[in-house]
Amino acid sequence: WTGRQSGGARMTDAVDARRAGRIIGVLIVLQLVPAPVANFALLAPVLRAPGGYLANAAAYPLQVTTAALLGFFVGAVSAGIGITAWPLFRRLNQTMALWFLTLSVLGFVLLTMENVGVLTMLSVSKQAAAAPSVDVQALARTVGSAKSWLHYTNLMCAGATICVLYAVLFRFRLVPRALAAFGMVAAVLEIVAVLPVYFGERAILQLVAPLGLSQFALVGVLLTRGFVHPRAE
Repeated sequence: WTGRQSGGARMTDAVDARRAGRIIGVLIVLQLVPAPVANFALLAPVLRAPGGYLANAAAYPLQVTTAALLGFFVGAVSAGIGITAWPLFRRLNQTMALWFLTLSVLGFVLLTMENVGVLTMLSVSKQAAAAPSVDVQALARTVGSAKSWLHYTNLMCAGATICVLYAVLFRFRLVPRALAAFGMVAAVLEIVAVLPVYFGERAILQLVAPLGLSQFALVGVLLTRGFVHPRAE
């Protein structure tokens, strides 16, 4: 966008920005709702019950499969957000746009791998139920560990993706700057929350809460008014 644009072109750009913002708002809602359902309502009872997933997943195949399918859906939505934002963000700053698109697609890849792991856990649990053995238990530990590492890596990627999103929103004032600044801080806090896991410690779950608040606030802004007409610093 430059000062040489005609009034009609600026109006068209403003309408496009509002439309893109509202579409992204809807897509974020489609991320925010299924993810906790899959992780906490469907998978958590299976994983946390005595004996873990190896002893329990086979008894709840529909529950585990539904959680995995929701995970695939959330990953596809992540890529969809990056693709939707690309035309608008590219005109503002191609480097930031490319980072956001790349991280969004990487999030899709990681979520796909993580939920393939969930389905693999289900298969191993069925095998263990049919013919328990030491080999199956060793395989279960390996598959469970791989799924966990993919989950935490995906959380790191999600934090980086959201941080880049808010950085674009802040720099070009697409949403109120206070919200964008809060979102950047919240995204960094999510990354900090997950980092201890890589050093053998527990994740600091309390640090994830601000990101949930910022995402719901962002959805409210985007659904009501979309992005405002962008302008560079």
